[in-house]
Amino acid sequence: MLKLEEQQSLGEASCALSEIVTKPNRSLTLDLVRRVESVSSTHSQHHGKLTVHAEECFSSRTTAEMMLSCLDLESKDLFSKCDPFLVISKLVESGISIPVCKTEVLKNDHNPTWKPVFLNIQQVGSKDSPLVIECFNFNSNGKHDLIGKVQKSLADLEKIHSGREGENLFLPTLVGHDCENKILKSKLFVGNFSETIQHTFLDYLAGGVELNFMVAIDFTASNGNPRLPDSLHYIDPSGRQNAYQKAIYEVGEVLQFYDTDKCFPAWGFGARPIDGPVSHCFNLNGSNNYCKVEGIRGIMMAYTSALFNVSLAGPTLFGHVINKAALIASQSLADEAQKYFVLLIITDGVVTDLQETKDALVKASDLPLSILIVGVGGADFKEMEILDADKGERLESSTGRVASRDIVQFVPFRDVQG
Repeated sequence: MLKLEEQQSLGEASCALSEIVTKPNRSLTLDLVRRVESVSSTHSQHHGKLTVHAEECFSSRTTAEMMLSCLDLESKDLFSKCDPFLVISKLVESGISIPVCKTEVLKNDHNPTWKPVFLNIQQVGSKDSPLVIECFNFNSNGKHDLIGKVQKSLADLEKIHSGREGENLFLPTLVGHDCENKILKSKLFVGNFSETIQHTFLDYLAGGVELNFMVAIDFTASNGNPRLPDSLHYIDPSGRQNAYQKAIYEVGEVLQFYDTDKCFPAWGFGARPIDGPVSHCFNLNGSNNYCKVEGIRGIMMAYTSALFNVSLAGPTLFGHVINKAALIASQSLADEAQKYFVLLIITDGVVTDLQETKDALVKASDLPLSILIVGVGGADFKEMEILDADKGERLESSTGRVASRDIVQFVPFRDVQG
């Protein structure tokens, strides 16, 4: 085995993945640099170049769709019928099974047919990777009874579909000190099996789609006096970044490479500009009619400058900045530009205009726009998760309209800080 400590280092190079995949041929050539230390100083020597090429695995784009059903399931409850659901898990090298998919529960059904199941082939490993499909009887106390299971790969399930013959479930049974698989009369059927190639993020980039980054910063008084060290907006003279600066930098550094002009709309909300009323969407650069700044450094400078030119106020309203971002996305769509917009909202508290925010999000759900909300500080952000439909139903507006898709991702910054 190669021992790195015994090898001579020629140098090193670093870059962000986004720098590579945004290149036309997904290749990036970097200078190979070696740091040389002497008694008086440290300097870098160039030792050639390193070319990095990125490729996307074909399996990551392939999704298998299956319609699964069972026949003659056994009852686990003495006085009621079966309430079955399936759990599909992949087996890893250690032998542990990791759930990757679960069907809905079907009430009082011994011959259930579940809604189609979608499995990304990369998610399960490959078409030949073993999968465990377990059929459970649902119990409201959470202690679900195993009815039976099969162990098959996607390739095996495709064969079961082609042969139109079901596979008998088995149930691990303890016989003495040994565990044996008891074959059941219950069967699993694969009603249909198809594979589709889904377009990925890299496909859209190769097709000319450009990401546009936008940011909105919370200037409400709950952040604390910016001139005091305990404020979330405190600018440390030592150069140490506060939570807002870290969030801007960490998200912006990733997205900026996908934005060709690197000119970003930047707003503040919840503050009172000099000699003016509280504004819930003001240009961070102080301009009355131009909201863009140049690069991540431009956002940082505008943010620092704004802290000295506004008075922190409140309440925390998102509706205005969401509508502003949606207007830009709508105009781009009308111009048939191949652009997708990402709005970063950084806030320290729970939104006050919850219903107005829901209305704005539902309205924007048809646009090429996604919103990342980052919560900074120690507040309880549970209510904010309502806006992120990952854990529940899609948002509904005050008029009863349901969002066409989930466009919000909420992240407490403390959960992702290194």
